[in-house]
Amino acid sequence: MKRTRIMALLVALAIFAVDQAVKWLVTGPLGIDQPGDMMTVLPIFNLRYVENIGVSLGLLAANSEATRWALVALTAAIALGVAVWITREKNRFDLIALGLVLGGALGNILDRVRLGFVVDYADLHFGGFQPFLVFNVADAAITIGVLILLLRALLVRDKKGDERAKVENANA
Repeated sequence: MKRTRIMALLVALAIFAVDQAVKWLVTGPLGIDQPGDMMTVLPIFNLRYVENIGVSLGLLAANSEATRWALVALTAAIALGVAVWITREKNRFDLIALGLVLGGALGNILDRVRLGFVVDYADLHFGGFQPFLVFNVADAAITIGVLILLLRALLVRDKKGDERAKVENANA
């Protein structure tokens, strides 16, 4: 299992590196570095520069230096908890999911420490329908990792429930 834990940390490192590289590409060479700057890539996808001072859905907006650093501390504590979870987890899929979450969290934490906000740029839309807020690689990794953990928890719980029902029916 040690190899799988290393794989989880490599996933985290890869997500962190890709997140920071794409943010650099968007804000550097592509020059999308001011609020409102936008570049159409595909009919359903734009690169749009957003300075996100909050977390998901604009919750916990850091409108002052004190709340900014409180948000950094909170997200760092969560990242530390995920790192500890990685050391204890045995399931390969959960470890990969935790690596996604950790890498994404670290990417967004670095932005918040360095810049005071998180750089978001991915604007996925379908005509006038915009199902997502503007996001970044780190946000996508965190979301995918959490969804994997939730799905695995539900699927494992259902299997255990099925086994329990079989035992109860056999004893009835």
